[in-house]
Amino acid sequence: MSPLFQAKGMSVRLDGQVVLASVNLSVSPGEIVTIVGPNGSGKSTLLRAIIGAIQPDSGSLDLRPGLRIGYVPQKLHIDPTLPVTVIRFLSLPKAASRSEALRVLGLTGAQSVAARQLSELSGGQLQRVLLARALLAEPELLILDEATQGLDQPGSASFYQLISDIRDDIGCGILMVSHELHVVMASSDRVICLNGHICCEGHPAHVASAPEYRALFGTGTGGALALYRHEHDHNHDHHHEIAE
Repeated sequence: MSPLFQAKGMSVRLDGQVVLASVNLSVSPGEIVTIVGPNGSGKSTLLRAIIGAIQPDSGSLDLRPGLRIGYVPQKLHIDPTLPVTVIRFLSLPKAASRSEALRVLGLTGAQSVAARQLSELSGGQLQRVLLARALLAEPELLILDEATQGLDQPGSASFYQLISDIRDDIGCGILMVSHELHVVMASSDRVICLNGHICCEGHPAHVASAPEYRALFGTGTGGALALYRHEHDHNHDHHHEIAE
């Protein structure tokens, strides 16, 4: 199956400084890929290049022709004095029918807040609405930039489970930036460790044990791997029981 996009030797300069160097990356349909890295490692720059907000200085970035991308930003600043309901927000700037808006809210479990003011929503509710908005594009590639920032751990885990369910429902590829290593390990097919270049990549268990990953995040991230293994083993046992 051909990838949704492919970066080959892609480098990006901002203000004369090399922010990304020789990045090779692709995401396939139905794959959940998570990018981790310290502050200033180029994670958001990489996402901006993929959505076309900035141009690579060298190398190549090829998107599948007509690729539909849905984007969930890190946060949304809302003027609390601006009266905008959720259903109205989903029609800006591109008009969406009420039935279509309710459909995507249903996909994200946020249909009950359709008539609420955007400024009244909790952090978790707002993230589900932003995700619903991204789904209006019927994306083949869904991009999320630290979409759970500000949520507590149960809220983050719930949101990542929702992302996985949506991948299963619509078959899109998903590219996420996350700082929550404990959740990343349980919810990703592949992890990319970025620090201006790709330090290491692969299956979560492989990356968590890589020296490059430990050098960036410390040995304390063994806890993330332990949680990943626990959930992986639990799910494996559960599927085994069903099979029997």
